[in-house]
Amino acid sequence: MNNRINIIKEEILSDNWYTLKKITFNYLTKKQEWQTLSREAYDRGNGATILLYNKQHKTVILTRQFRLPTFINGNDTGMLIEACAGLLDKDSPEEAIRRETGEETGYIISSVEKVYEAYMSPGSVTEKLYFFIAEYTTDMKTHTGGGVDDEEIEVMELPFEEAMAQVQNGQIADGKTIMLLQHLALSGIM
Repeated sequence: MNNRINIIKEEILSDNWYTLKKITFNYLTKKQEWQTLSREAYDRGNGATILLYNKQHKTVILTRQFRLPTFINGNDTGMLIEACAGLLDKDSPEEAIRRETGEETGYIISSVEKVYEAYMSPGSVTEKLYFFIAEYTTDMKTHTGGGVDDEEIEVMELPFEEAMAQVQNGQIADGKTIMLLQHLALSGIM
């Protein structure tokens, strides 16, 4: 526990989709003065993301889907190219990413490699994201993918170099995807 923080009050502002809380707390500054502060935090649970890659063909599997927050923040179409990802729900990160990979991409993978964990927007969102990579082959594809229920996910197989060029020209603007593509490049995998 951090003895410089004392939570005074937690209020639920919204519990519609996930939970938005307003937290009022005392914070002991470096000057040894207590300050009362208030912040909002959005709790949507932790998640996992994966980048599938094929060394032989030098390709990666990405997805494209509509993301409302990007649309209201200047993405004209709202469509975002991303690495496969999803919430853990009650599964371990490894189990969750295998499930999400099958649902979203149609590829059934057995072996995943964890590369790191990161908080993606720690100023306002509680989510920790677990990052994975896995090699795929064409025989691992068992169905078309596209998500479940009301998800409309397009599965894309791109040459790795094209994906990296799309990062440079802004077509790929998703942080987790950029991080995973750069991991493959920096580690010498692709």
